[in-house]
Amino acid sequence: MERHGFGQTHEVTNQAPALADYNLFASDTALSAAVDRDGASWHREALLRHGAALTTPDTLALAELANRHTPELVTHSPRGERIDALEFHPAWHELLVLLRREGLHALPFSDPRSGAMAARCAGYFMHAQIESGSLCPLTMTFASIPVLQRESALFDTLREQLYTREHDPRDVPLTQKRSMMIGMGMTEKQGGSDVRSNQTRAHALDGAGGRGGAYGLIGHKWFFSAPQCDAHLVLARTDTHEGLSCFFVPRFAPDGSKNAVQIQRLKDKLGNRSNASSEVEFLDAYGVMIGDEGRGVPTIIEMANYTRLDCVIGSAALMRAALVQAIHHARHRSAFGRHLAEQPLMRNVLADLALESEAATVLFMRLARAFEESADASSASSAERAWRRIVTPAAKYWVCKRALEFTGEAMEVWGGNGYVETGPMARFYREAPVNSIWEGSGNVMCLDVLRAIEREPQAAQALFAAWQDVARAHPALGAALARLAATLNGPAEQREASARRIAQQIVLIAQATLLAQHAPAAVADAFIATRVADGCGESGRVYGTLPATFDHAAIIERAFPA
Repeated sequence: MERHGFGQTHEVTNQAPALADYNLFASDTALSAAVDRDGASWHREALLRHGAALTTPDTLALAELANRHTPELVTHSPRGERIDALEFHPAWHELLVLLRREGLHALPFSDPRSGAMAARCAGYFMHAQIESGSLCPLTMTFASIPVLQRESALFDTLREQLYTREHDPRDVPLTQKRSMMIGMGMTEKQGGSDVRSNQTRAHALDGAGGRGGAYGLIGHKWFFSAPQCDAHLVLARTDTHEGLSCFFVPRFAPDGSKNAVQIQRLKDKLGNRSNASSEVEFLDAYGVMIGDEGRGVPTIIEMANYTRLDCVIGSAALMRAALVQAIHHARHRSAFGRHLAEQPLMRNVLADLALESEAATVLFMRLARAFEESADASSASSAERAWRRIVTPAAKYWVCKRALEFTGEAMEVWGGNGYVETGPMARFYREAPVNSIWEGSGNVMCLDVLRAIEREPQAAQALFAAWQDVARAHPALGAALARLAATLNGPAEQREASARRIAQQIVLIAQATLLAQHAPAAVADAFIATRVADGCGESGRVYGTLPATFDHAAIIERAFPA
């Protein structure tokens, strides 16, 4: 009688091997070209090194562990003292070590050479393909630097800890730390995105108060991002001004005691699980006013502009990660006698996803250049201001929205294997919605686009004129610009009702012009024909509907060379 080994009922075949040990930078043609184009070629070797380090099995395991073992709140010490400490799996801190080592928290400020913003954004994009939650405190730290730089006395005490490439996980007063991270606290229960309805109050502790003065804060925050950070920027009202003011609120008070910021609970989130988000109350918490009294919203909006850029990058990274996983799977999985990647309809889906991913990549890299070139608003060109002020919120709306549908489609390529938590696709899918919500939901972004156009009409005109120059060689693109102009010239109430359509049109035209300038004709023509031409890309579409006349296989090979 034939005997079989215990538990061996079959041989495992036709399963795609785990994707590891490839270089995130070297395999990304569009990203590599943009780095050179935007003056960051001096950072190429660092990006190649980082791109290889991120895909080792050990690093990939860190991402899985940090999301499986989520942070825990410890409210009291064994002796009953209120400590509000957070406990993270060691994988979380290893991920932050990688991020700080590459300078992704401060590079354009600590090393402000030409192309530094592009270099930083490329590195951020690669890390976001592996793990997203660890980027939240890093993004807020990065975005806080230009705000804090305006407070020279305070910034001088923080500069070294902000710029260092060391990660210091200890929960101790800033005077004892080698490095620091900064979070944000704007949202309250009653207001959400409407921060002007905030009720948290601040009273001066040292006489007249004002800019640079010490205050006590009483109130709450409904979303307090990364409560383990060493300080937060917070909005509150003073007793002497109706407008909101901005405050630097450290985790520890000047006397070394824990500041009176009490964590009520951690949020139980759909995704972004490795990162801690919380609800807090300020029980007369110590803070220092940043910026002028009553000007808190304009002060912190600059921080929000940088975080919105990172939302675009993070969503583009989820697209890229899901695309590469889908292509890899399709190249190894067979059905009905052929590999999936050889089947015409699957090639259509993958090529369509590849177009969307490349368009998102060239867009965020172009925005990175605009942020660098418009850092000094007094010398920035009108077009660069428009890229930063108009296209950024539009991109935050559109790219973050597209990531939801994109990750779902890529998961479907994997079939049932994509729907389970043992692989990365489910995590990508759960992660996708957060960037649409964080730092302003879709409607907020689209209304911001309209406000920016109305406040800076010359910048908008300069931007549209530059796009028109490219459109002369692409009639469909020229027609799209004409449709956009007609919508913008309509009645104000109709413009507001059409704000999502306007933002969508702006992003699609921006992406189409960038691809027309920097991508092979096959890629640009396919994108324009299916996203910008009359009747396309206006009301939503599913992936995999490219005309059969385009070379789908070539588009896939460009996206992720075999």
